[in-house]
Amino acid sequence: MKPNCVVEAWHRHEPELRGYLTRQLGDPAEAEDLLQTTFVKAIAEGAGFCQLDNPRAWLFRVARNLLIDRVRRHRDTVAVDDNLSVPEEEIPAVESLAECLPHALQDLDTDDREAITLCDLEGMTQADYATARGLSLPGAKSRVQRARKRLKQVLQDRCQVRFDEQGAVCCYAGAKDSPKPQ
Repeated sequence: MKPNCVVEAWHRHEPELRGYLTRQLGDPAEAEDLLQTTFVKAIAEGAGFCQLDNPRAWLFRVARNLLIDRVRRHRDTVAVDDNLSVPEEEIPAVESLAECLPHALQDLDTDDREAITLCDLEGMTQADYATARGLSLPGAKSRVQRARKRLKQVLQDRCQVRFDEQGAVCCYAGAKDSPKPQ
C-alpha cells in the first residue's frame, strides 16, 4: 500500500469534485460538507482505495451517491413560516360545514335524510340499512347514492360549498337562507 495514495488522488480530483457538488447543490457550504464526507469515505477505504483502477470515478460515484441521499432526505420537507395564518375571509371548511350540514339535511326529503343519517352519519352498513327498510342491497345502495347526490346539490346551493376534482370539499362560503324546496 502506498501511504499517500488517498491524499495524492484527493489533491488531484478535489477541485473538480468541489465544482461538481457546488453546481449540483447551489450552496458552497453544503458542497463542502459532502466533499468532506467523500474524503472520509476515501480514507476509510484504506488499502482498497489504492487498489482502484480509477480513483476519480470512485470519488465521483461516492459524491454522487451522497448527493442523491441528501436530496432524498430533504425532498419531502417544506419550510413553513411560523407566522402562517389563514386569512380572515377564508372560513375553514370543516368547522363551517358542520354548522351548515343540519340545515342542508332538513332540505332533503325524509327518505334521503334517513339514508344519509343512518349510513353516513351513524355508520350503519348499507346491508343493514337494506334489511331494516325491506330493500334489496342494490336498491339500498342506489338509494344512498341518490341521497348523497341530492345532499351534494343542496350543499352547493344552500351552503355554497364547492368540491374539487376528486369530490372532496374544497371551499365554503357560508350558508344562505333559502326556503325548503317543495
